[in-house]
Amino acid sequence: MMELVFIPMPRIGHFASMVELAQLLVDLHSELSITVLILKLNPDAKVTAYIHSLTATRIKFIHLPQPETQKDISFSNHISNLQAHAPLVKDATNNILHYSSSRFIGFVIDLFLTPFIDVGNQLGVPSYVFYASSAAFLGFQSHALALQDEQNVNFVELKDSDTEFTIPSYLNPVSSKLFPTILLNPESNSMATTLVRWLRKAKGIMINTFWELESHAISSLFNGSVPPVYPVGPILDLERKSEVHQSSDIMKWLDEQPPSSVVFLCFGSGGNFNEDQVKEIASALEQSGRRFLWSLRQPPDPFKGPMTSQTDYDDASEILPEGFLDRTHGIGKIIGWAPQVAILGHPAIGGFVSHCGWNSILESIWFGVPIATWPLYAEQQLNAFKLVTELGIAVEIKMDYRIEVIGSGEVEILRAKTIEKGIRCMMDKGSDARKRVKEMSEKSRRALMDGGSSHSTIRDFINDVMGSMP
Repeated sequence: MMELVFIPMPRIGHFASMVELAQLLVDLHSELSITVLILKLNPDAKVTAYIHSLTATRIKFIHLPQPETQKDISFSNHISNLQAHAPLVKDATNNILHYSSSRFIGFVIDLFLTPFIDVGNQLGVPSYVFYASSAAFLGFQSHALALQDEQNVNFVELKDSDTEFTIPSYLNPVSSKLFPTILLNPESNSMATTLVRWLRKAKGIMINTFWELESHAISSLFNGSVPPVYPVGPILDLERKSEVHQSSDIMKWLDEQPPSSVVFLCFGSGGNFNEDQVKEIASALEQSGRRFLWSLRQPPDPFKGPMTSQTDYDDASEILPEGFLDRTHGIGKIIGWAPQVAILGHPAIGGFVSHCGWNSILESIWFGVPIATWPLYAEQQLNAFKLVTELGIAVEIKMDYRIEVIGSGEVEILRAKTIEKGIRCMMDKGSDARKRVKEMSEKSRRALMDGGSSHSTIRDFINDVMGSMP
């Protein structure tokens, strides 16, 4: 037997994808064993629930203790917190080797944990990175670092500008208005560039994408700017459909709706809006006349830390326009937490108003559901740009929207007219975006079939990693 050690970021979006990849690897090779190390780095209760939901898996899980020197969770403390975890990672790996007859052949590490590559170097094994975003964004990160190092570009100074850049992994010029906030903020910029510098020291990078979706971006990465890449996606946690039984309230309501008639609104684990914005969304839905299913969640308590999870409203009517629930009774449903995979896979769903997180995009493509883009943070603006401008499989609500305070000190509010226009375009049954996303859905499924592009790449990775050690 040969042993790989996976170290995922302990947030459910990253964690589940890496475990699903691990499961694919062990299913394809009976001589491969995988152990997952679970860090106490801003723990996510959903991760624990996910692990408990796994059945009949050959993957082992080891929970690491919290280091005594761990600091508060923030961008500025992230690298030092990883340094505090490094001895624990090394000790746990040594214990695995001591009690196992398997041959240790390397680490697979989340992008946000790339400093752990140093642990692999100390142990004399290669480290690979699992990249949970797009190939295009990987190219962006690498090119942005080169611009900083070689041309002294100061991205922090571009915060309020509209400067266009030629990025090799994108077909079209990219405006700085779409650059991720993490690059434009001095505190987070330092962390982001440090992670990418470590990324370049990896033996290879597995990307959660597939050739048919990102052929240009993947090809652009063969220029030597990053280690060899393996497009292995779409890696999806499709079994989450079991989280909601078909007799549940949400699924029963969807069962009663006509095919492709419902607009689904869901904005991810960090997607929530203030009362003014909620009222504009409600007005847009009402004016559109479309059936809708809206995951409406309240912002987390700011006094409980920056990474606190959002919660459901006890009574959503308190934040909605007066009489909205009565006027939309029968055509709309307000919910809290949403079983997103189960909903996107339901035939009643006709469109998805989304924050454009990469996992959500891959899920939407898998089920052939067109997106209306409303990015909020991270790399989501660039994801929206790729979907709308480069691939034509989505429509725009507002591509350069982001959650942050703008110059006047007020939060930007998207008006109902803009939102309604995006919804109408998305739900147009004859739209090019709808046709293209259906075609891409078929390609995404074929990519993971025996002989498909990603299936072949996964086999290539297994052969490479198992042949990398003497």
